[in-house]
Amino acid sequence: MSRVCELSGKGPMSGNNVSHANNRTRRRFLPNLNDVTLQSETLGRSFKLRISAAALRTVDHRGGLDAFLAKEKDVNLSDRALKIKKSIAKSSDTAAALEA
Repeated sequence: MSRVCELSGKGPMSGNNVSHANNRTRRRFLPNLNDVTLQSETLGRSFKLRISAAALRTVDHRGGLDAFLAKEKDVNLSDRALKIKKSIAKSSDTAAALEA
């Protein structure tokens, strides 16, 4: 399982451990990934995703998974999240066509 957020694309970074004597050794900074289940109101079902804590706060701030995916750039999304985004867009287009 890769250490990359499915919604924001956030991955590991590299840097240094710096000791008191200013010795530097390489290290990795890993993102704070959590397995969460997010509900899509448009599709009426839930999706299990592995996302960072920062992305989870952003999803809550934007008003849910549907609103987050509508605003997020396709470059940042994983293949699974991109598939969810396209199905949400297709579903909302179908609903708009039925209303008209």
